Amino acid sequence: MSDRKPLMPKATAVWLVDNTALTFEQIAELCGLHTLEVKGIADGDVAQGIKGMDPVTSGQLTRDEIERGEKNDGHKLRMAEQKVILPQTATRKKRPRYTPVSRRHDRPNAVLWLLRQHPELKDSQIVRLVGTTKPTITQIRERTHWNTSNLVPQDPVTLGLCKQLDLDAEVLKAAKRAAANRPAGAPIPDPGGALLPASETVPGLGPKPDLTPQRSEAEEDAEMFARLQQLSSGDEEDDDTSDEQPDVVFPDPVAEAPVEAEAEPVAADATSDPVAAADETGEDDQKG
Repeated sequence: MSDRKPLMPKATAVWLVDNTALTFEQIAELCGLHTLEVKGIADGDVAQGIKGMDPVTSGQLTRDEIERGEKNDGHKLRMAEQKVILPQTATRKKRPRYTPVSRRHDRPNAVLWLLRQHPELKDSQIVRLVGTTKPTITQIRERTHWNTSNLVPQDPVTLGLCKQLDLDAEVLKAAKRAAANRPAGAPIPDPGGALLPASETVPGLGPKPDLTPQRSEAEEDAEMFARLQQLSSGDEEDDDTSDEQPDVVFPDPVAEAPVEAEAEPVAADATSDPVAAADETGEDDQKG
């Protein structure tokens, strides 16, 4: 397998995540990134604003190689053969890490995160990772920094100040140094609060930790008995409510009909012949 990497690793990773079905491990190995960085690109937390670059159009990767990788998750992608051999340039002397101006205000937060999460790191290692100075690290550690009250611990990888591969390498180096300097018979410190490996946290990289609480058989039996009691009490309440419902009494239309029939002739006699009623009233007046 060739050691060559794409000319623009993050831009190539962005394009592969958006346009292919390759796994995070395949893209990370091809572009020289960490698996968590590729997952962050897929989630939109890393490489925000970076436009993807098509490696097929630029001649760095073939379409057949991508299809082979999509069919087989264990296939390792190979870069296409170079049509133009570039001359080897002399390596420059290592310079201090350059940090963009827009991210320099985040360096104290990253230093605070490293001091809390990885206290075994030396100041020189933090300087290589974040690009800060040793006096700044000392001020943050002793809480004499001018902006101490506003500092918030933030992961330098999320801030884009360093790569996850570089951070893992420095942490591993510090752990080996601490193990070598530990006196014989000294207890091994408990790594409480340490981050879980990627194989346990990223889906598909390994078995997930079982976080469900373990219960004894007695507790399970008691819970099942309580559920049965609730079900039986609910059935009894339904039976009681159904027995207590009152009977609906409807009015009898046959009993009310004669009353209406008797009232109608009286009203008819009073208003059927108005002329006869007027004659009767006149005779009464004459008699009087």
